[in-house]
Amino acid sequence: MLNFSHQLNQQQKQTQKLAMTQALQQSIQILQYNTDDLLAFLENKTLENPLMELEVTTGEYDEPYVNRQSYQGEDEQNVFANIADNRMSLFEYLIDQIHLNYRDTYLRQLIIFLVEFIDVNGYLSIDLKDAAEKTGSEYIQMLDALTLLQQLDPPGVGARNLQEALMLQIERDEHAPDMAYIVIEEHFETFANKKWKEIASAYKISLEDIQEIYDYIQNLTPNPGAGFGESFEHQIYPDIIVKRENDGLSVLSTKRGQPQIVFQQQYFDQMSQSDDKEVKHYLKEKQAEFEWLQKSVVQRGETILRVGEEIVKRQHAFFTDTNRPLKPLKLKELAETLSVHESTISRAVNGKYLQTDFGVFEMRHFFTTAISQTDSDSDTSANDVQQLLQKIVDGEDKRKPLSDQKILTLLKEEGVAISRRTVAKYRDILGIPSSTNRKRYDN
Repeated sequence: MLNFSHQLNQQQKQTQKLAMTQALQQSIQILQYNTDDLLAFLENKTLENPLMELEVTTGEYDEPYVNRQSYQGEDEQNVFANIADNRMSLFEYLIDQIHLNYRDTYLRQLIIFLVEFIDVNGYLSIDLKDAAEKTGSEYIQMLDALTLLQQLDPPGVGARNLQEALMLQIERDEHAPDMAYIVIEEHFETFANKKWKEIASAYKISLEDIQEIYDYIQNLTPNPGAGFGESFEHQIYPDIIVKRENDGLSVLSTKRGQPQIVFQQQYFDQMSQSDDKEVKHYLKEKQAEFEWLQKSVVQRGETILRVGEEIVKRQHAFFTDTNRPLKPLKLKELAETLSVHESTISRAVNGKYLQTDFGVFEMRHFFTTAISQTDSDSDTSANDVQQLLQKIVDGEDKRKPLSDQKILTLLKEEGVAISRRTVAKYRDILGIPSSTNRKRYDN
């Protein structure tokens, strides 16, 4: 006989959890919104709340700006430099990504070849067998090239038909319904013809599950390349202005283009005279919503300003030195300094812009990766290393261009420790060809 001893104990445990209320979720969203998104959000709220009126403050700086990726000296500025140009073709967009992400190999040449056969809607217009024959490559090599092409943006590019375009988009979306990919892959025609009972029976899922997949598919695009090459008016309203003054730098929060909500006091007073309990409850509810929204909008501006001030403090040289050097800076560092979560910093800088006398920059631009130096305890940023690499290449003998290994050696002599692979990566980012393609035969 085995004896089992059962002992029942009653214990009380206290745990602490964060309850993500709807108000808290919307407060987080408001911080994440850029100016246009915030305006759209508040416009919807004013339609639902008669006690709110939306106003957009204008001022002396009401003109469009564009995020500046390159730096110009103050004497080189052009009045047209701040006009946003969104007319990049799909071909140019894909080529830029290829040079950025893939090394200069035979496979990359095949990818570029395929890009020439991407139509305006993002579809591949050449059969892979024909492509292999034209390039003298093997079919499997061309298939590998297409696979890499299909990993580029926009999702779905390089598809050979609508079914594949949808599958590529689903594959890239972590929020896609669980069965979406396999349904489109194995029962595309049946799904499109709404013979859903067959699909439900095959996978033992409900028609409600298939309806969810159908609703999701409606949000995907049948033309992944549509929209490129078109011209859109796109204005950027900076959230922060940095001005250089005699005694240093000043950081200001701009009201330009920022939506504000105003309480309709007169309407509230009129409606408050009603003896209807439902009306009074409604007014109380809408007043509370207004107060919360106003508080959240103000808090958004204060948070962005605090982050902007800390960025300017840590990247002071960028705003004062004409070379625009950037120090290594991580989101986590600012989060610890400002006593907020790292995700708060991320939301405060994404899609937010900082205006200077020499251009407008997205606030995320000022966060750079640190790279260790071999001869000191200090760090240098990836941006600084890229500038140094560019300087080395600019000074090389073009008749005998430096290999990546030689560049690596020269960087080590400067105290920068990175891998050969990183040298190739930075060279691609800078648009610097390989040593073979940089070689010149003229005097």
